[in-house]
Amino acid sequence: MNKLTTFWSAIFVFGLLIFVHELGHFLAAKRVGIKVEEFSIFMGPKLINKKVGETLYTLRLLPIGGYCKMAGMDGEEDTSGKGFNSKSVPQRMVVIAAGSVMNFLLAIVLFTLIYGFIGIPQHTTEIGNIVPDKPAAEAGLLKGDEIIAINDEKMENWSELVGTIQQYPGEEVKVTADRGGQTLEVFLTPEMDESQGMVLIGIERTEEVSRETQGLFSAIGAATSQTVQFTVLIVVSLGQMITGQMAPDVVGPVGIVEVIGQSASFGIPYLLNLAAIISINLGLLNLLPIPALDGSRLIFLAIEGIRRKPLDPAKENFVHLIGFAMLILLMILVTYQDVLRIFC
Repeated sequence: MNKLTTFWSAIFVFGLLIFVHELGHFLAAKRVGIKVEEFSIFMGPKLINKKVGETLYTLRLLPIGGYCKMAGMDGEEDTSGKGFNSKSVPQRMVVIAAGSVMNFLLAIVLFTLIYGFIGIPQHTTEIGNIVPDKPAAEAGLLKGDEIIAINDEKMENWSELVGTIQQYPGEEVKVTADRGGQTLEVFLTPEMDESQGMVLIGIERTEEVSRETQGLFSAIGAATSQTVQFTVLIVVSLGQMITGQMAPDVVGPVGIVEVIGQSASFGIPYLLNLAAIISINLGLLNLLPIPALDGSRLIFLAIEGIRRKPLDPAKENFVHLIGFAMLILLMILVTYQDVLRIFC
């Protein structure tokens, strides 16, 4: 794995996700008339800063987060009418939730790029290897044959081929294949492999892949469906970890960088796919009712809406401070475990 590629890939993914998340807060704040004092990508010492209008735009050194500093958000008094706390509860809730919403939208955009423009990597139906004494070998299929159809149903890729074979356990099927430009037909009976729980005919795929793209609207539909599926899967997994049905499986910044490097080594589609999945995770994570995260701020705003009066800003900020300290400790622990897993 190229360390330089890993570094820049990680900067790209973290930068994109943080920028989009904070941009959501920024645009929503501007829309409801809240003054944004600073829009920062990353944390720590400033690398670049430029003030445009009432907002200071900064790029900082450490790629571990970002922030959108709004007037009056931390309880300080604001008499301009453009402070965060001067707006209605629904308006403030929209501003807080906008960051996560943008992360979900980013996932849809990235999946759309993959499905509609870059193409989905698909293994071809060319046979890479024949397993001896299995139905394919006994029927006369050879390495290099390309399977065109099963029972006259056209096969577009390896995944479709495998899925179709699963439908015929113990039933004779007609396999149409291309061998050096010549079409041949053979008959064989797929077998159930109990050890793998799959119906097999004894062939292995090649490493050759093709890329299939979809029309724009089909790509958007598939991307939206994929985002929803991943969101549901993550929520279910979180629930199972909380209830003890699944062992906790948490990866910290070091582990994420490692995975980003591995994905980048396979190509841009894999890197964008991973970025989309991380974006969904980031959107969901920020909606959890944990102090210092957006989810807890939404809870406090909901309580304020029910009580019809604001909570004590000092007490709320103290809760967020404790939550932030706990998150830092958790990040340190997870990072330590990542380092042990990688180097030990």
